[in-house]
Amino acid sequence: MIRHFLINKYLSKEFLKIVFNASLIFMALGFVMNLFEEINFFKDFNVNISIPLLLSFLIVPSLLNNFFPFVILISGIWFFLGIKKNDELTAINVSGISNISIIVIPCFLSIILGIFFITALNPITSVMIKKYETIKGSFEKDQEYLAAITENGIWIKEKNLEKNNIIRAAKLEGENLVDVSIYEFDKNNKFIKRIEAKTANISSLKWSLNNARIITSGGESILSESTNILYVSMYDIKKIKSLYSNLDTISFWSISKEIKLLEERGYSSREMKVKLHKSIAFPFFLLSMSLLSSVFTLGTKFSESNWSYVFYAIISSILIFFFNDFSAALGKTERLPLEVSVWMPILIIFIFSFIGLIHANQK
Repeated sequence: MIRHFLINKYLSKEFLKIVFNASLIFMALGFVMNLFEEINFFKDFNVNISIPLLLSFLIVPSLLNNFFPFVILISGIWFFLGIKKNDELTAINVSGISNISIIVIPCFLSIILGIFFITALNPITSVMIKKYETIKGSFEKDQEYLAAITENGIWIKEKNLEKNNIIRAAKLEGENLVDVSIYEFDKNNKFIKRIEAKTANISSLKWSLNNARIITSGGESILSESTNILYVSMYDIKKIKSLYSNLDTISFWSISKEIKLLEERGYSSREMKVKLHKSIAFPFFLLSMSLLSSVFTLGTKFSESNWSYVFYAIISSILIFFFNDFSAALGKTERLPLEVSVWMPILIIFIFSFIGLIHANQK
């Protein structure tokens, strides 16, 4: 029993060490690649290198979070290949520990790491991504507008050379904003007038305000509620519905709240629900990657070169990435049920891995 404990401790330590080293390599590569991208973005701005460095630092943890399943796959291949080619696998088998018992160790650690990433690291990376978008957005030439969904309604801020507008609506129904208030200010932020409307059709940039009235800064009503007027905006229905285009800014602990908020405001919460299911499935995704790595190493011939394993890892990562992304897209577009679109790729990997493990345990 003590011998088994020491072996398990040794294997756990080796696997975590490999995962840590692989993570550092991925983070370093991601940092360098993103740094070049940020430098290219800021080439027309008068900024020093500290801004691109800061932005790269802020986004790299999120990149690692998104690609961590493939870190686990490569780490698993590295781990199993090491104990196999150093004859440690044979010695462990002689001590009475089967291949399946060895595979259980990285699988268990992968689940623990997955839970840690989702519950502890994801909230931190979401804050860092928000900070990243805030800093970079301040340099965007076309970012003279802002939109947000809050518990108090839908808020839109528009800014141009002549005036600044703040728009509030209770909710979105189809292509219409409901209970709309438009507050107009001059370039010095002095209040000019307010436009109230029952609904606003936002199918295009030219909004049609129904049952609208205009109220001056002195409280005088210019138009009655029976009037329909046009309002030219920077937003249409397509832009309004893309407010959550970057779901990495949403923490795991805030997803349920955001889903409820979107539904109350008339937005589709399907993409947010996909994110929720993918977050719950993340530890199992890492588990499937560990199982797959064991199939590629323990279930193959010893004579194969290291380049063969590298080839397996690269091809598998590409196929899994695109299949997983394609399946999620089918879920977002309602071609597949949400649960099926998220869990189907993981289930297929599990089936393939278990078939391979039956063969690996016989070796």
